[in-house]
Amino acid sequence: MNTLALGPSWLDPDYLIGQFGLLGVLVIVFAESGLLIGFFLPGDSLLFTTGLLVTTDKLHTPLWLVCVLVALAAIIGDQVGYLFGRKVGPSLFKRPDSRLFKQENVEKAHEFFEKYGPKSLILARFVPVVRTFTPIIAGVSRMNYRSFITFNIIGGVLWGVGVTLLGAGLGQIEFVRKNIEAMLILIVLISVVPIAIEFLRARSRSKKEAAAGGGEDRGPIAGGGAPSTGQRGRHARR
Repeated sequence: MNTLALGPSWLDPDYLIGQFGLLGVLVIVFAESGLLIGFFLPGDSLLFTTGLLVTTDKLHTPLWLVCVLVALAAIIGDQVGYLFGRKVGPSLFKRPDSRLFKQENVEKAHEFFEKYGPKSLILARFVPVVRTFTPIIAGVSRMNYRSFITFNIIGGVLWGVGVTLLGAGLGQIEFVRKNIEAMLILIVLISVVPIAIEFLRARSRSKKEAAAGGGEDRGPIAGGGAPSTGQRGRHARR
């Protein structure tokens, strides 16, 4: 199966699976789930392609075993991220930007965690970049460990098994097999929709806050200035 690389060839799911097999899939899922350097890895499209390749007998591993191993890699990855967050603590927010680390990503994950609480560990699984940093933020915030484990397992199973089974299910459809390039591009586009929505919301909030701030600045000046024409007319009639 020849697919179109979505970016560099080493980020193309088909290339990665062809070169490193199931072990490579598990390493990438682990890294993207809780290591700072894993945020750019193609988790969603990789799992989708894995399920599809199992169904088309191009990855010779039972589907049930693939699902179990992927879920475990995702859960263990988040576990490592949580422990890293607990150890690093607030210093993570002071770390300078580099080619593989952007403070902006940490702040987005922190806002996501603050907004959704413990269930963010489930929701973040389906949001690229955010899913890498959320377990780390949970550790920084010293989230109750029992709650973390519970939501970590639920999220890891829903994402890891769910996306893999989606690829396996759609892989049985002839149209999908004949248009795998388009399907992979579609999966990537769908995976970045939440980020685009959040970006637009943040931009809208910033504009509203800027407008509100401008209104507050003008308020005292308007109130303390000369009365309007209508007010002067009323005063004159009195």
